[in-house]
Amino acid sequence: MKRLLIALGCVLFAAPALAQSVGEKTGVNSTLGIAPSTADFVREAAISDMFELQSSKLAQERGTAQEKSFAEQMIADHTKTTNEIKRLVDSGKVNAEIPATLDASHQSKLDKLKSANGKDFSSDFDADQVSAHKDAVSLFERYAKSGDNPELKDFAGKTLPTLRHHLAMAQDLGKAPNVGQSR
Repeated sequence: MKRLLIALGCVLFAAPALAQSVGEKTGVNSTLGIAPSTADFVREAAISDMFELQSSKLAQERGTAQEKSFAEQMIADHTKTTNEIKRLVDSGKVNAEIPATLDASHQSKLDKLKSANGKDFSSDFDADQVSAHKDAVSLFERYAKSGDNPELKDFAGKTLPTLRHHLAMAQDLGKAPNVGQSR
């Protein structure tokens, strides 16, 4: 019994240390509130921006008037964050690689949006935006609080208010009447 308690204690104390080595994609870091590594942060932020840009371009073609307005704001703001991440990496202040393509999860969501129209598109787009911005707020909060690169940590902190605003906007999608909507 004593050995079992010792083993259990070791597992409990080791779990946070082990979770830090688990990639962001598992969700363990987010659940435990652990800051992502610099490489994970850059990868996840870049993929998030790519998804926002690509899905928002689709919304400009297929969305309601409200979604088109939202998409315009997403394209402007996520282009800025993409450029800032690239600037930090290119300057050598951040040692990480920026992915060139979406990961499988985001590509699957984008493919689903590409095949949807009308209410199906709006339903999927609106839900994707809420989910994506909840994830982004979590990612940026954790890195701003405990990230290990001062330049990137500062960037994450300065970007958070915009992401929180995006989340609030995403949560309002579909709530306002779409008078004069065009598709």
